[in-house]
Amino acid sequence: MSRSTRLLSLLQLLRGRRVPVTALQLAQALEVSERTVYRDIAALIAQGAPLTGEAGVGYLLKPGMFLPPLMLEGEEVEAILLGLRYVDQRGDEPLRKAALSAMAKIDAVLPPDARAASDTPLAMPGPPEPIFPENAVPLSTLRGAIRRQRKLAITYADYEGHRTERTVWPFALAFMDRARVLAAWCELRNDFRMFRTDRILAASEADRYLERRSALLKRFKEQSAVDAIAPDRT
Repeated sequence: MSRSTRLLSLLQLLRGRRVPVTALQLAQALEVSERTVYRDIAALIAQGAPLTGEAGVGYLLKPGMFLPPLMLEGEEVEAILLGLRYVDQRGDEPLRKAALSAMAKIDAVLPPDARAASDTPLAMPGPPEPIFPENAVPLSTLRGAIRRQRKLAITYADYEGHRTERTVWPFALAFMDRARVLAAWCELRNDFRMFRTDRILAASEADRYLERRSALLKRFKEQSAVDAIAPDRT
């Protein structure tokens, strides 16, 4: 790896981090010595890179520095484009448009050798389901409540068609192969539940829920690691 490539790789490793990264961690990622990392950090600071930190504590890259997304290797390009193609197949209309727009932007900045991975991909998503179940409530309504961290008062039909009125705290949408699912805390069950979006017959926003969405998602992941959470059938 040339020095200029290593310096850019170092910036890439630091970009988006919220906690300091130690020289040891950077050295291990770049497969160089800590002394080399210290020299590279000093060189970047001398060139004007907005780096903060010190030896023994770690380093942070201040927000606002533009780094062109041209350092993607072949398999990284494959991974990103595979994910975007999957979204194009299985996402709702806003996500499909966003995926196509992102693919166009990536293609525009890729060097010729990396663009080959886009034109003739090695990895492709499997064939999509021909038709997803229709939703009575648009996914945009559910997504808006998630972003605003608002409760939803919903009418939900189980797999036998029995209806219940729920107040839920929505925090994520899951896109499965055959259905879309709303992950939420259910006040009726006092527990996490997964609701198929095609079985949500009506929904209206209520008050902001008490817990932060990130905290709900963390608790959900912790519980999911212990017990599988299935779609609500009761």
